[in-house]
Amino acid sequence: MATPPAAKYRGATVEDLDLPPALSISPSTPISTALTMAHDRDYSQLTVTSSSTRALLGYLSVPKIESLLQSSSGSAIKLSDPVSKVMNRFDRKKGNVYKVITPNTALEDLEEFLKNEEFAVVTDEGRRFVLGVATRGDLEEFTKRRPA
Repeated sequence: MATPPAAKYRGATVEDLDLPPALSISPSTPISTALTMAHDRDYSQLTVTSSSTRALLGYLSVPKIESLLQSSSGSAIKLSDPVSKVMNRFDRKKGNVYKVITPNTALEDLEEFLKNEEFAVVTDEGRRFVLGVATRGDLEEFTKRRPA
C-alpha cells in the first residue's frame, strides 16, 4: 500500500529540498558555453532568462541539444549558435495557466505538478526571479533522507 502524500512529506515544502541555486543563461549564450556550464554542475536543464529584465523566457534541455548535435541528419545547429536557436520557450499566450512553484509550495503539490512535467522552475511569488529547478529525483532523494 502506497504512503499517502501528506504522510510521506509531513508538511515539508520546496524549501526543504535544499535545491542548488538555478543556473540561468541568456538567449545570446553560445550553445557550447551552456553545455559546458550544465556538465560542470551535472544539470540536465538550464533556465533561460532575459539579459535585461531577468524574466524567465524558457529553458534549455541538455539531452535534446546533445541529441541534435549528434544526429546524422546534418542538424542546422552548431556549438557557436546562440541558445535562442534551440531553447524551449514558455508559452505566455493569454488563457494558459502558469503554475507558480515557490519555496513555500507544499511537496504534495510539487509531486502532483511533476506527474505531467519533467521539472519545475522554482520562482519567487511574483515570478520575477528563478531560484532553482526541482525534479522527481529531488523528491525521491528527500524521502530517502527523511526517516519514515
